[in-house]
Order: sequence, then C-alpha cells, then structure tokens
Amino acid sequence: MKKVDIYEELKKRIVRNEYKPGDVLNEIEISKEFNISRTPVRSAFQRLEMDKLLNIVPRYGVQVSFIDFTNMKSLFELTSMLDPMATRLAVKNITPSQLKRLKDVTAELEKFCAADEYQKAIDLDEEFHSIIMVACGNTWLTSTLKSLHLHTERLWHYCNEYFTDMSIFTKRFNGIIDAIEKEDEEAAEECSRQHINDFVSKVKEALF
Repeated sequence: MKKVDIYEELKKRIVRNEYKPGDVLNEIEISKEFNISRTPVRSAFQRLEMDKLLNIVPRYGVQVSFIDFTNMKSLFELTSMLDPMATRLAVKNITPSQLKRLKDVTAELEKFCAADEYQKAIDLDEEFHSIIMVACGNTWLTSTLKSLHLHTERLWHYCNEYFTDMSIFTKRFNGIIDAIEKEDEEAAEECSRQHINDFVSKVKEALF
C-alpha cells in the first residue's frame, strides 16, 4: 500500500461511515494494514478522539463514536452562526481563482442528482464550503468550521438516501456566488444561512 496519512485515512473512513458507530478499532491490525508502526496509529487515535470521532476507553479499546443525536441542536446552532459569518467575510477577501472554483464546483454539483452518485456530491459540497472557509481570511474561524463540518458531513453519509436532489443546494450556492460578485455581504450571509437550514431540514426528515 502506498504511504498514506493515517489520520486522514481513518478520519475519512469514520466520516464516510465505512467504520460504523460503535465499531472497535484494533491498533495492531491497522498498523499491519498500513505497514506502519503502532506509534503513528496511536497518535491518529488521539487526534480523532479530539475530533470527537473516536472514544478511547481504558481497558476496553478504541471505539468509533456514536452520532450524538441529542446534541445535534448545538451542532446546528453553531454552523448556522459560523458558516454565514465565514461567507460574509469571504465577500471581501475572496480571490478571483477561488470565485472561479466556486462556480466550477457548483456547475459540477448540478450534474449529480442520483443517489448512487452521492459521494461525489458530498465531496463537491464540502469543497465549496472549504473554499469559503479559506476565503474568509480568519484562521480561527476556518479551523472551527473544519471541525464542525466533520460531523455535518458524517450526518450526510448517515442520511444519504434523503439527499438525492442537489438542486436545493445549488440554488443557494448560486445565490452565494451572485452575492459575492455583487459584493453584497448581507445577501451572501443570508444565502449561506438558508443553505444550512435546508440541510438541517433534510436531516430532520431522515431521522424524525
């Protein structure tokens, strides 16, 4: 196997639901799979615990964290505040190349509506958000949002069958792009807020 970032690979598997909530991960087995020592695996476990994706339980092992449905309200409250804030800041700070990529990502996302293509759709959605996070120009905000989006993306994977129509997202993305081009901070912020509301509605539809 080619050399990989073990932290990023394990994180991807958890977020994409390849490792299920409650699964117990074996340090020795993972080190053998990736042909590395146990030290980087242990380090990755510790980082993933900080991300709230793993639970390290003494005398039991390392367990993939369960999705905390009771705490989703707090997660959505934060993203509903911080995503629009980042979008508003991006209006002033975004570069032409970043804006062009937002347009390209949205155009690509418009092609994906079938459930069997949902992974590509999720990747494009997250790329759109990542561009905004970087373009906002606030490293503290970027870092916080990246952490939060691990959990919103994980929820999307958990509820993917309810996300077959990307038009509800591309509509908001096009609104954000239009607002950025017009340098309308309030409109960009509001489109971002509505996008989060659309996502929350889909999750609630799936779970409740």
